[in-house]
Amino acid sequence: MLKIIERFFNNARGRRIVATEFLRLGLKVDRKGRIFAKNIEMPPAKIARALNVDRRVVIETAKEIAKDEKLLQIFYRLEPRAFLGNAAKELGFDAIEIRANPKKKGIVYAVTKILADEGIVIRQIITDDPDLFPDPVLTIIIDGKLTSKVIKKLKELDFAESILIK
Repeated sequence: MLKIIERFFNNARGRRIVATEFLRLGLKVDRKGRIFAKNIEMPPAKIARALNVDRRVVIETAKEIAKDEKLLQIFYRLEPRAFLGNAAKELGFDAIEIRANPKKKGIVYAVTKILADEGIVIRQIITDDPDLFPDPVLTIIIDGKLTSKVIKKLKELDFAESILIK
C-alpha cells in the first residue's frame, strides 16, 4: 500500500506524508474529499496542525484521493480502531509487546499457542504494518495477568528481538 501512495504522490512530499498518516490512523476519505474518523468528520486545519503541514495540503491530498478510483476504494474503507495496549494495566489486563523480524513466519502462531495452551484469553491482537511503521510491534492484550511460567515460555521464543510485558 505504501508503494501505491509513494507512486501516486511521487512529487508531493507533504501530500505523501498526509496520505500515509491517513492510512496509519484509519482516516477515511469520501467521494467529496472529506475526511472522517469512522463517521465523525475531521477538520483539515486540525489535521494539518498535528502533521505540521499547511491545511491546503490536507485538503488537496483528500481531493486527489477522492479523484482516483483505486485510492478512493482503499481510503473509503479505512476505519480507526481502539488500541488497548497503553491502557491495559488500568483495565486489569497485561499487554505483551514483541519486536521481531516482521518477515518471519509463525510469530503470531507461536505466541498465541503458548497463551492458548495455558488457557489464557486474548482480548486484542494488533500488529503494525512494517511498511507503515519503521519499528513494527506485535501487541497482544490478555484478559488478566501473565504468570511467571508463561513469561518464561515467551522469553524462550528464539525469533523475538525483545519482549516487554506491560
